Amino acid sequence: MSLTDRFLRYVGVDTQSDHTSDTVPSTPGQCELAQILKRELAELGIEHTCGNGVVYAHLPATGPGRGEPVGFLAHMDTAEELTGRNVRPRIIPSYDGGIIRLNDTVSMAPSEFPALSQVIGDDLIVTDGTTLLGGDDKAGVAAIMQALDEIRQEDHRELYAAFTTDEEIGRGADHFDLEQFPVAWAWTVDGDAVNQVDWETFNAACADLTVHGVAIHPGEAKGKMVNAVQIAADIAAAFAADETPAETEGRQGFWHLTELAGTVEEAHAIWIIRDHDTEKFEERKAFVQDLVSRFETKHPGCLDLRIHDQYLNMARFAPVTQNGEPEAVREAREAVAAQGLKPESVPVRGGTDGAMLSAKGLFTPNLGTGSWNHHGRYEFASVQKMETMKNIVKTLMKGRDN
Repeated sequence: MSLTDRFLRYVGVDTQSDHTSDTVPSTPGQCELAQILKRELAELGIEHTCGNGVVYAHLPATGPGRGEPVGFLAHMDTAEELTGRNVRPRIIPSYDGGIIRLNDTVSMAPSEFPALSQVIGDDLIVTDGTTLLGGDDKAGVAAIMQALDEIRQEDHRELYAAFTTDEEIGRGADHFDLEQFPVAWAWTVDGDAVNQVDWETFNAACADLTVHGVAIHPGEAKGKMVNAVQIAADIAAAFAADETPAETEGRQGFWHLTELAGTVEEAHAIWIIRDHDTEKFEERKAFVQDLVSRFETKHPGCLDLRIHDQYLNMARFAPVTQNGEPEAVREAREAVAAQGLKPESVPVRGGTDGAMLSAKGLFTPNLGTGSWNHHGRYEFASVQKMETMKNIVKTLMKGRDN
């Protein structure tokens, strides 16, 4: 089976996660894809197990001296922002650099999506404009699976792979069994450009606010009504308008209002809080707490705020080395360079399972996938870049030459 065939098979399964679900994993589609991966691993003769929806695979080393055991991870779920049901991928041969028409009303232009300039001449896999594609992170799943398939016939170090669930809703590492993953370090394959080797992520938290109001007929409301949805809207308006995702880049942090809904009787709002800098991250959380406290003095007993950390900056847990670059990063940069590419490390404006695993003691930098514009209808993947990513993974699997 080719890498492209694997990818198209995987995106055909709806694995969108659901933050409102309390099951593990949160949606049945993830179990369906896990079953597919288990069957494929069995056909390849690769030892594997499954627990809480996570698929673990193990391939013993072909001989001594090729380096410490390492692991590779990708997540099976897709984002909540847009449906992953009935994905209808289309392959565009030899992309010419122009506007891509996804359907009669939705187009993708290089002027709006500059990543397209990196894939001119490549065969692209795009959506029909009504769903996301699922490159995040099924391109990573496909690259690892294809690399495992091919590396069986070559010399390699001891290898572990894991395909996780519910990464998109921040639960990817919650049920991860480190005892089934006894590696020196690991890599997630969960980025975009294939030359990236990233080991710095956001610090992330979520602020969940519930406002309890008092509903009464507007004609009789003076001194009695407490309008919950108005209070929530006023709180939302108090955040800095220039510190949102749409107004920030690089190392700039933000607050992001992801949900605001309600009635006079009750309202609910959710913000995600992000910053690479630990001190600024704590300041952002404190701002939310102080802001809600000020409104609480006006409306005592009406506001319920819960703030919880989701993941922390991976760089905080990087192993200390003499040259300042962890071995996992050095190996990955060399593997990228072996493909004739210039490796780059940038602060990730997001998080991965690797951020949470790093906090648990397993340092796990992030690699690319060859797919871009994740979480939406403009998502696309490059067949050639996914092949390059698979080759990078294979190089890391081989380890040192004896």
